[in-house]
Amino acid sequence: MSRFDFAKAIEELQQLRTTNERSSERITNIGQRIIDDNYTSKLGDQVWPFYEQVTIAALDTQNMTLANYCIDKLKDRFTESSFRFRRLLGMRYEAQGLLDEAQEVYDSILQEDETNLLASKRQIALLKTKHKETEMIDALTKYLDTYYDDCEAWLELCEVYASKHMYEQAAFCCEEMILLQPSNHIFYLKYAEICYTIHQFPLALKHYCKVLDLCTDHVRALYGLHL
Repeated sequence: MSRFDFAKAIEELQQLRTTNERSSERITNIGQRIIDDNYTSKLGDQVWPFYEQVTIAALDTQNMTLANYCIDKLKDRFTESSFRFRRLLGMRYEAQGLLDEAQEVYDSILQEDETNLLASKRQIALLKTKHKETEMIDALTKYLDTYYDDCEAWLELCEVYASKHMYEQAAFCCEEMILLQPSNHIFYLKYAEICYTIHQFPLALKHYCKVLDLCTDHVRALYGLHL
């Protein structure tokens, strides 16, 4: 059996934090090994972002024992007035299916700091889980007033508008996404399909052509062009 390289494992976790890659199963496995072998004692102040990262991964994989262990460690270091710690408590409620309790946590954070990025994102995700489309639209609109350049949020807003057949509003979201990422052919395709849906055929044609300019063999764009 090959020897576990703790230093390399910590470096991998740090890299995943930098890229915001949510490789939850991998992070959970590495985190459990580091904790079981008491390597956390060698991390110094880096142990706190480690516990936070492992908590989120453990909640994703429903490893509540590991998540609770990390949250207890963080509680020893941070008070419940900490926004980041409270967000983790809200995420634990979500993992437990206690959606109303999670909502209360995120609402309380946003009452104290309405521009809190992480709490806003969790609130929006929670509204999506609860299928509260109208409230989700309001939350996303307010969020984008502050974080205009978040393409993922524009895409979420576009999807919820489209699901409610509000195609003009969905098209506006596509226009914003194209402004932010003009080389992303997926956004042109989504815009073209929305334009086609509302019978704006010249505009749809133009954007199907743009998709093919960026991705010459894109089947859906070719079919859209044919239509």
